[in-house]
Amino acid sequence: MQDIVLVGSSGHAKVVIDIVEKAGRYRIAGLIDGFRTPGEETLGYPVLGGPSDLPALNARFDLKGALVAIGDNSVRARVAAEVAALCPQLPFVTAIHPAASVGNNVAIGAGTVVMAGAAVNPCCQVGRFCIVNTNASLDHDCVMEDYASLAPGVTTGGNCRIGSHAAVSIGAVLRHGITIGEHSVVGAGSLVLGPVDAFSIAYGTPARKIRDRQPGDKYL
Repeated sequence: MQDIVLVGSSGHAKVVIDIVEKAGRYRIAGLIDGFRTPGEETLGYPVLGGPSDLPALNARFDLKGALVAIGDNSVRARVAAEVAALCPQLPFVTAIHPAASVGNNVAIGAGTVVMAGAAVNPCCQVGRFCIVNTNASLDHDCVMEDYASLAPGVTTGGNCRIGSHAAVSIGAVLRHGITIGEHSVVGAGSLVLGPVDAFSIAYGTPARKIRDRQPGDKYL
């Protein structure tokens, strides 16, 4: 079994650890987190160091991959770029829970996580470093661009497009054919019946734009 590291060690990382363990494809050598002391543990896995330690750790453990286990889309993008710059030969891997359903003719990019109970239906394209969270449903012919995320319980109709870095929050529902613009956030429990502008926050039933949003603004 090949050794990988997870970058991140908080609550989201706990779920990713569970997925990697249950999938049984990789063995977790440890965690990378520059904000914790080496030797601290999450679910029995030690923090090995921060991102700057990755080149030495890569050689020490003969790592075969890395997975960025960070929930915030913008932070995940920034950390992934840092890891790629430090260890350009270290590939990013995907993690798909055995209890997820992935349909025919689905493409899933490197670094993406698909959690328990999620459904990615036929002919979907899921980009790099995306999150399809617990019990989220992405219906046929949908597109998720890089660094986008669906929170637990999100439901989309078919032919939807989730823009790069966009976040659809817990329990939101998207009508068939909806486009969510890049770097936008859809609030929890929203019913989305029309397109959501890029760089905006929208919520409600039906959802409407509340205000503009700057890239990197916190939303979790």
